[in-house]
Amino acid sequence: MKGSYLNDGFFSRLETMTLNLNTSLSGYFGGKHLVNTYGQTVEFADFREYQLGDDIRRIDWNLFSRFEKYFLKLFTDERQMQVQIFLDCSASMGKDNVQKGAYAVATAAALGFLAVHNMDKLSFQIMQGSKAENPFGNIVGKTGTSNGLTVIISDFLTDDNWKKAVNYLCYKRRQVMLVQILSPDEVDPSYDGRVNLIDSESVDMSDPKNMKIRITRSMQKAYFEALAAFREDIGNYCKKRNVDYISAVSYTHLTLPTTSRV
Repeated sequence: MKGSYLNDGFFSRLETMTLNLNTSLSGYFGGKHLVNTYGQTVEFADFREYQLGDDIRRIDWNLFSRFEKYFLKLFTDERQMQVQIFLDCSASMGKDNVQKGAYAVATAAALGFLAVHNMDKLSFQIMQGSKAENPFGNIVGKTGTSNGLTVIISDFLTDDNWKKAVNYLCYKRRQVMLVQILSPDEVDPSYDGRVNLIDSESVDMSDPKNMKIRITRSMQKAYFEALAAFREDIGNYCKKRNVDYISAVSYTHLTLPTTSRV
C-alpha cells in the first residue's frame, strides 16, 4: 500500500465486508447484524406453538390446516453494533513518518466505513498520552456504552498503561481489537555507527531518552529481541482476554479480522 490510501478503489473493496462480534449483541434495532433472538425481519427462522397473548397475525394457517394446531412464524432479529474507534495521535504515530500516520488514518477510515455501511453506531476518539477526546461528536446515532466493538489503533510505544484501559473495556463487556502499526524503521532499523537518538515524544532535548550512541551488532540483536518480546507480550495478553490483535508495518497490506458477505 503506497501513496494515498483513501480513494474509490480502497472503499469499494470494503463494501463486501462487515464487522462482527464474537459474542451475542444487545444493541439497538435496525442494523444488519444477525443475533440469536427472534425479531421482525422478513427472513424466516423457525416455528413455535402459539401461546396465549401471541400476535395472531403471525399464525401460519397452512400448518394449522395440516396439523390442526396453531404455530407462529419466527423471523431473524438484526441489531446495530456500537463501534468506538480510538486513534493514537501522539508524536510517534506520524511526526517523523508521514506514511505511518496516513496508514493509521486509513485504518481508522476503513473501520469507520464498515460501521456506517452496516448501519452501526459510530464514534471516534483521538488519543494523546493518557487522554482521549471526541472532536467530531457521534458520526452515526447515539453511541452507548453497552456491548459492542472498541478498536484501538496505536503503536503502543508508550509509557501509559494501555492494558488498564483494555481491562476496563473488557469489564464493560466491550469486544476489543488492538491494531498495532509500526514503521519500517521500527521493525527493521538500518542505523549503524554513531547516531543521535531522539525520542519523538520528547519536548525537552535534555530528556535522558535522547542520547548519542554507537550502534553495534550486539545492540541491533538486542533491539530485535526486545521488539519480538514486546509484540509477543501484547499477543499473549490479548489471548488471555479474548482480544483481537493485529500487528502491521505501514508499507504492507493490512488484513482486518472481518467477515465477508457471501
